[in-house]
Amino acid sequence: MTKKVLVILAVMAVAAGAYAQSETNDGNANTHKFFVRGYQKVNNQAGGSNLVDHGGPVMVSPSVVCIFWGFGTGNSYTAAMQSFRDSGMYPYNRMLTQYRSAASGAATNMGGSANDKFDTSTPPTNVTDANVQAEVKKYFGGAENTNTIYQVFIPSTSYSSDGSSTSCGGPNLAYCAYHGHFTDSGRDVKYSIEPYPSCSGCATSGFNVNQNANHFAIHESREAISDPDLNAWYDRRGYEADDKCAWSPTPFIDQSTGFAYQYEWSNSAGGCVQQ
Repeated sequence: MTKKVLVILAVMAVAAGAYAQSETNDGNANTHKFFVRGYQKVNNQAGGSNLVDHGGPVMVSPSVVCIFWGFGTGNSYTAAMQSFRDSGMYPYNRMLTQYRSAASGAATNMGGSANDKFDTSTPPTNVTDANVQAEVKKYFGGAENTNTIYQVFIPSTSYSSDGSSTSCGGPNLAYCAYHGHFTDSGRDVKYSIEPYPSCSGCATSGFNVNQNANHFAIHESREAISDPDLNAWYDRRGYEADDKCAWSPTPFIDQSTGFAYQYEWSNSAGGCVQQ
């Protein structure tokens, strides 16, 4: 094979990787979206290849802090999300340790509720990515923990937008939730937006509202752990571990707890596993 052909192939490979990443980021290089059922632009996302280690950092000892924007304390929805974080996330992130020890040092309660925040102010109807970052900075700016994922929950009266795409309730429905990162005074801050699951494209048959929200939260927390800066573990198409099993196989309920989950891609198993 000639040097010219090799150069062309290398350029094509780089271009394909860039296309895949821009497709899954959907226009924002610092966020990665969990698309609604049927929205994925590349079919058969679970097939073809394992996740590839691109060398970026993973979160070895992650914690999750919930920021409830537009909710008061004593709300049944927020209590359910805290309960899920405290006892439902850890058992279902154990498969991540195969990805360069991601989550191997996580606490069983994923950090607990000590740092959770309740912002009773009314969020905008359209919560932009800039709004989400500002909400994290409002409570933690200047002291964000780089081993924490700040999950911002918004009520059914608001929707998330990022670029031209929106979540449930918005005019350009494309995604259910997303995770991302930004820099604040030299700190690499990891976060996710957790919109209220108010549309059929983000719902699983037989799930209640809390269980659909469990599905969002486990998807985004696991991907933030294994690919926090969007440069660690993803496949040749740009899909992260939960993307590869999104919606198929069908998400499921742990009958012992009532919490809901989706399957997760395992390189060691070569397919989608429950835990």
